[in-house]
Amino acid sequence: MTAIEAMLIAVLQGATELFPVSSLGHAVVLPALFHTSIDQHSPDFLPFLVTLHLGTALALLLYFWRDWWALFVGVLGIERDNAAVNEARRMFLLIVVATIPAVIVGFTLEKLLRGLFGAPLVAAGFLVVNGLMLLFGERIRGLGNRPLATLGFLDALIIGVWQCTALIPGISRSGATIVGGLLRGVDHESAARFSFLIATPIILGATVLEMPKLLHATVAPGVFPLAAAAALVAGITAYLSTAFLMRYFRRNEEWALNPFGYYCILLGIGAIAWLEFA
Repeated sequence: MTAIEAMLIAVLQGATELFPVSSLGHAVVLPALFHTSIDQHSPDFLPFLVTLHLGTALALLLYFWRDWWALFVGVLGIERDNAAVNEARRMFLLIVVATIPAVIVGFTLEKLLRGLFGAPLVAAGFLVVNGLMLLFGERIRGLGNRPLATLGFLDALIIGVWQCTALIPGISRSGATIVGGLLRGVDHESAARFSFLIATPIILGATVLEMPKLLHATVAPGVFPLAAAAALVAGITAYLSTAFLMRYFRRNEEWALNPFGYYCILLGIGAIAWLEFA
């Protein structure tokens, strides 16, 4: 992997991890389409991706630091306002509930899902499915615009179940969870905020899980410095993407997911045609 390729992947990761278009799907499909020198089966590739995800998670923590600080002081009872403490603890439990399904499914199906990582055709097909999911969610979403404070534990669990679909390359984690929120009657901005909040422990958890493996991996000299620089680029891209998306979802309540849905369908169909017939 060249330095230019590493930076391009970093920008791609930082954007597509948060945009509802599947970062993993792009990471599997695009190298196959453009015949890059990236070897997804190389022992260097996983450490590189893990480092990029760490950069994305830190960007989310930075952007939503007020939310996380409110949760921290509320859960510990540092906040003097009892109502604020109760709300912080309730929101913390909602995040935990929404995270549990993906943890269970991820551990149970880890080997099966890893097998899909090197299958560009499968990822391209699921990009089409992701696009249809976004259009479907936009059209049959729940009536009303419930604020985030009205989410209950059943809502969080259902959104968490939707998040499990993103373990498949081509299905977007943010897209699935936003759709899950819309179907529970939450508005786009609130659904996106909750999606990004529950993304942080998922991304950090996956990073921590892979770190011990990296200590025993055979990584070529120079990979970690390159990965660190790429993680910084991914983090900056992720921060800017989050800022853009929160504003975008707030201003386009009626149709916000449609452009991403059409994009995924076109990319998926185009990728399938190219990989099969080119």
